Amino acid sequence: MTSVLSYWRKYRAAPQPQRELLTLALCLLLGLLLIPTGIWFVGSAVLGPYVDGGWASLLLDYYAGLARGSPAFWTVAVGPYAAVWCWRALRRAWRG
Repeated sequence: MTSVLSYWRKYRAAPQPQRELLTLALCLLLGLLLIPTGIWFVGSAVLGPYVDGGWASLLLDYYAGLARGSPAFWTVAVGPYAAVWCWRALRRAWRG
């Protein structure tokens, strides 16, 4: 069984363009699938059931919002990648 540490070492050893594409892909996976799922779970627990149906209905509405170009939906989608860039900027500023 491969450990998380070995995956991290492979990631760090990869060339910069490949590493950046992997980071982008993972962030898009978060923003397009996992974060909306988390929003659905929290919303269901706090606000009650989703009006238009269940989890799949929320995802379909989310993707429709992305297709319409809604800034709120795109903020959720690209938020993880923006957070990575903010973290990098803060880390560089801290190191001087």
